[in-house]
Amino acid sequence: MNTDVIVVGAGPTGLMLACELALAGVRTRVVERRTAPQRNSRALTLHPRSVELMDLRGLAPRFLSRGTTRPGWHYAGLGTELDFAALDSRHGYTLFLPQALTEALLEERARELGVEISRGHESVGLTQDAGGVTVEVRGPGGDFATVRARYAVGCDGGRSSVRHEAGIGFPGTEETLTGMLGDFAVVRTDPAGLAAAREHGVLVVPLKDGLTRIVCMDPERMRVPSGEPVTLEEFRTSLTRICGSDYGIAEPRWLSRFGNATRLAAAYRSGRVLLAGDAAHIHFPAAGQGLNTGLQDAMNLGWKLAAVINGWAPPELLDTYDAERRPVGRAVTENTEVQTLLTELTLVPAYERPGSALRSLLDELLGMKEVNRHLAGQVSALSTAYPPAIAADPLVGRRMPDIGLTAAGSDAIRAYELFHGGRFVLLDLSGDPDLPASVTAGWGSRVTAATLTVHDGHPDLDGVTEVLVRPDGHIAWATRSTDRSTDENTRRSERADALSAWAGAPSEGNSS
Repeated sequence: MNTDVIVVGAGPTGLMLACELALAGVRTRVVERRTAPQRNSRALTLHPRSVELMDLRGLAPRFLSRGTTRPGWHYAGLGTELDFAALDSRHGYTLFLPQALTEALLEERARELGVEISRGHESVGLTQDAGGVTVEVRGPGGDFATVRARYAVGCDGGRSSVRHEAGIGFPGTEETLTGMLGDFAVVRTDPAGLAAAREHGVLVVPLKDGLTRIVCMDPERMRVPSGEPVTLEEFRTSLTRICGSDYGIAEPRWLSRFGNATRLAAAYRSGRVLLAGDAAHIHFPAAGQGLNTGLQDAMNLGWKLAAVINGWAPPELLDTYDAERRPVGRAVTENTEVQTLLTELTLVPAYERPGSALRSLLDELLGMKEVNRHLAGQVSALSTAYPPAIAADPLVGRRMPDIGLTAAGSDAIRAYELFHGGRFVLLDLSGDPDLPASVTAGWGSRVTAATLTVHDGHPDLDGVTEVLVRPDGHIAWATRSTDRSTDENTRRSERADALSAWAGAPSEGNSS
């Protein structure tokens, strides 16, 4: 084998996955047809759960130092924003960070971990057999090479060649409307003028590099195919028609048209080929969920694929990637379709009045804390929970909160600091000093075990004595047994069963 995993596509999803695999010691190669990193940024934000993922790996400071935060975000462009600050997270905000910078930071991390990134190399053919995957790669000079790997992951976008070669269907709906975006070096208006533009449904976002992004949907141009280039004159005409002014836009650095084609892969796995990010799901860029969903795909897949390659988990573990992430992909495509419809209703003359009335009603509902929290949980992905296979503690499948912890004789830490190595974490909150040693004896290479005292707790963890958390930060097992009269052998047996089910069979000599 040339490598363990070949990742096709060096966007945020592919790079995040490569980092996760390399962290687990998996030989990983990324091939990307573009010869240089993407300069333009279709996506501009990281939502709370994505920032939490970076925090789990100790990367959050890199990202936070390069972006700016705000406590809320929009839903279908309604006036009342989603309040991320009210959610159960230390990162209850939107992080404004251009996609190009997100990619640069992830590539920096991937190279630190030894990932091989081959730019100017395009995947042009793929076959698989019982022993691995063969990928035909065309290099910068037109030369061809064959790469043999144990697995391949398509992170190569909505037109994924990997998905096509694997024979995975991509059902959904065709594009029915489009919008335009432009990054301009010159925008001659004051804050009041930009606020007026927003009142007309035009999104205006100042970018860090002195540019201003403007996104609009012109009723007279919303049926133009997304493949038709946008011109500066068209953008000016549309802004004037919508807002009464073109705001003096000039010196465009990037003009693009985007559509609402919505598709979800029929499966996220076919044998030794898997899909993540836009290769698995595409939708209208409502509320900026696409890039974030791809990062979360990568986090879910990374540890599972590494576990199979490293030999302590069966290939069937990879089926849980589809079982857990495909429903999330479906939920995202559905909520973006709802947001798209809410926008389109106000653009079609026959529906303008009822459409505006509906938006006003939903705007009012967003003012209710329960409604706002529900939709904010969806868009931020903080409400994502994976259903347990069997009856289990209510915590199982949910995110582990970043509680404050203290070990005897040590400084206080946050729970997420224990996940920087990408391993399982077993937290003993009952004060059993012998637990870490008993776990280390059998699962020490895969599980970080610690007896800690909670000093900054969480109501959902009240009564929990032990909790096993997956490398992606979701809870695998929890127990609330506080009865010290319970047979110690029974307690150890339950713990060992949970560890074996999730972290594989113990090594020889385990005493649990």
